[in-house]
Amino acid sequence: MENNPVISIITVNFNGLQDTLELCRSVKDQVKSICYDLIVVDNGSKVDEAAQIKQIYPWVQVIRSEKNLGFSGGNNLGIRQAKGDFIFLLNNDTYLPDESIHNLVDTLKSNKNLAAVSPKIKFAWSPFAIQFAGFTPLSAITLRNKTIGFGESDNGQHNQFRQTPLLHGAAMMVKRHIIEEVGLMPELYFLYYEEIDWCTTMTEHGYILGYEPKCTVFHKESRSTGQNSPLRSYYLTRNRLLFAWRHRSGFTKWLSIGYQSLIAIPIHTIKFLLKGNTTNAIALLEGLTAFIQLKK
Repeated sequence: MENNPVISIITVNFNGLQDTLELCRSVKDQVKSICYDLIVVDNGSKVDEAAQIKQIYPWVQVIRSEKNLGFSGGNNLGIRQAKGDFIFLLNNDTYLPDESIHNLVDTLKSNKNLAAVSPKIKFAWSPFAIQFAGFTPLSAITLRNKTIGFGESDNGQHNQFRQTPLLHGAAMMVKRHIIEEVGLMPELYFLYYEEIDWCTTMTEHGYILGYEPKCTVFHKESRSTGQNSPLRSYYLTRNRLLFAWRHRSGFTKWLSIGYQSLIAIPIHTIKFLLKGNTTNAIALLEGLTAFIQLKK
């Protein structure tokens, strides 16, 4: 670990030892031209995976939390210990294929109004399609948007820097002073939507966000929660409503909450029931109930 790192790389581990070790190995092998420290937060894993990571990679700074603090809480634990001028949040199921991380720093340095950037993110499985090349804006009411480039073969069509309204939580680099200004990632979400809230807060402070394709990160995608898990259904439901409460105002806020509660959630609940997936249907309704019960 460097005493004066330019970049602090932070990853959160939750029962994902093998993926985390592979990420550590890729950082060690690929990042040569810029000073960094690597912080792994073992976020309430069933066994003390922090000790195993430290034994294999003694140079990694490992933080053990006995409690699962959620995605934002785990990252914030790492951010509080970080020394770099640039904070690079990486999912533990990602890896770096080359040395291109320094391009993110160069891009951030080039524009004082640029708060944070995400690299090009590609799926780690053949044919290595694009997962992320920027986002379209969230719609005001439905809170839906599209991921630019998703599923496309990478033929260089997304090789230009662009502004993007949101960044991808799997890989995002933020200037330290921006975090000091806008605050840490909001922890009330626990899982999903926290990076969307954080990015929105940055833009509400007058900053811009960017997609920088001169750096590529490979992503194995959500192994920890599953694509159709009840946990995912619950938190996406609760947190979409919570985001509307926090970042929409006036009539638009109530339209958005009404749309989610009276149209979107019932429709998705019925779809799950028709497929015989009662567990996910119940999770949606529990997410709605949890939002209603939150102290606003």
